[in-house]
Amino acid sequence: MSESNFPKHIAIIMDGNGRWAKERGLKRTAGHEEGAKVVRNITIHCAKLGVKYLTLYAFSTENWSRPKLEVEYLMKLLEKYLKNELETFLKNNIRFKAIGDLSKFSKSLQNTIKEIGEKTANNSGLTQVLALNYGSKDEILRAIRKLNERNLEVNEKNFESCLDTAGFSEVDLLIRTSGEIRLSNYLLWQNAYAEMFFTSTLWPDFSTNELDYIIDDFNKRQRRFGGV
Repeated sequence: MSESNFPKHIAIIMDGNGRWAKERGLKRTAGHEEGAKVVRNITIHCAKLGVKYLTLYAFSTENWSRPKLEVEYLMKLLEKYLKNELETFLKNNIRFKAIGDLSKFSKSLQNTIKEIGEKTANNSGLTQVLALNYGSKDEILRAIRKLNERNLEVNEKNFESCLDTAGFSEVDLLIRTSGEIRLSNYLLWQNAYAEMFFTSTLWPDFSTNELDYIIDDFNKRQRRFGGV
């Protein structure tokens, strides 16, 4: 696979945890727990493949509307995941970053996010990016406010410097699991020329083999970026 065709930035909408649990007669929380294990497997695999950025839609600005107990569980699971994965990040030369409006989270969770980011800041392999309390419309509005505050000329370069993903490469490959075919307010600017792949596989069943298949499909596509 030529380096020019290999996706440097993969973004994934991890969908289907709840349905996976329901099909097995389990609580939705069991699906989220299993989904977290898949995050680890896919992250390590991407690191070994040489992917530069893996951006995962972990919690959207709309997810606060879910049942209170489920949201509380997700917050605890996220903090547990980050603390448990620090060793994995360090062992595999993975840098951790978070995007989104983190101010809505508890101080404890904010501190954990900051701590993991600082402890992995010097890693030079894959950057795992978790989109947390993230919505693309919210990000764009916050970027516009930053432009105004910094008194910057309105152009693409300056606008991108104010996005949460400033410094990242644009998304090359977007994957959504569970059979839904929509972007759900995810990286609308960054996905401008992304190749998209939608799979019916529920996130807890998503495997490294399926990811390899999708990357192979990506490699066969001709990307024109508006040209001919």
